[in-house]
Amino acid sequence: MSDIAITAANVLPGSGAVLETGTAGEALTAGAQVYQKAADKKWYKADCNSATAEVRQAKATCLTGSAAGQPCVVQKGGQITIGGTVANGTVYFLSGTAGGIRPAADNTTGDYVQAIGIGISSTVIDLDYDSRTTTAL
Repeated sequence: MSDIAITAANVLPGSGAVLETGTAGEALTAGAQVYQKAADKKWYKADCNSATAEVRQAKATCLTGSAAGQPCVVQKGGQITIGGTVANGTVYFLSGTAGGIRPAADNTTGDYVQAIGIGISSTVIDLDYDSRTTTAL
């Protein structure tokens, strides 16, 4: 298995979407898992095996393609058409590839696992950003 292959043009907010507008701190694509940096309040790609704790805590999915310094829209909860194929009933996690999403089977030793949400159809994830992380076994 591997990260979900996301087609940015197909990422769409769904039922119960919780949206927020902000500023991209780096180039972002739709579907990227992001965190909001405390120092500048901008959005950056999250990564489960970063040495920095803040980077390991995804808070939203980017809905827009944005260059650094440009406005971006993120989704913090609710259902999202992720722009790729997912499995109904499968829990998805923050990836070790910056901004990526992967199934549990791809979590590995040394990763700080964070659940992103659960697949509820072949294209939709019900987002639920779990702020608890632990080192994977």
